[in-house]
Amino acid sequence: MFISAILSALGLGVLVYLLFTLAVYALPFFVAVTVGMYVHDTDAGLIAAFVSAFFAGAITLIASQIAFATIRSVPVRLAIGALYAAPAGIAGYHAIKGLSEIGGAGETWTLVFAWIGAIVVGATAWARIASLSGPDDKPAGVASHLSTNCAANDG
Repeated sequence: MFISAILSALGLGVLVYLLFTLAVYALPFFVAVTVGMYVHDTDAGLIAAFVSAFFAGAITLIASQIAFATIRSVPVRLAIGALYAAPAGIAGYHAIKGLSEIGGAGETWTLVFAWIGAIVVGATAWARIASLSGPDDKPAGVASHLSTNCAANDG
């Protein structure tokens, strides 16, 4: 009995981790499913639908990460991050709401847990897309100050 309780808790933990990880990638998954359904509806075949869905999802993920990492304009980066994090937040909201309802929480606590899940999953999606950009090497003021000092020392 004790071993089954431990294994059940571990299995539930793995499922929640998988659900959380997949909710973070909601935007590329949505694009992949949309493209796959469109290709399948054009009678291109099931294999073509799967292949095109895979490439569409991968291109969406890679393009959004590259765009977030290379573009230095703050409003554009905010828009890309919000575009990436909003579907993840919605997926996190519904996933945690469903798990809370299964667990038998009251309506108020179900909504509280769902909003906390939406915020956590959206923030995690934002952090994952922002992880490629990394910190700036030097602040803008330091670079201009160093070039002025080098020019003054040269001549």
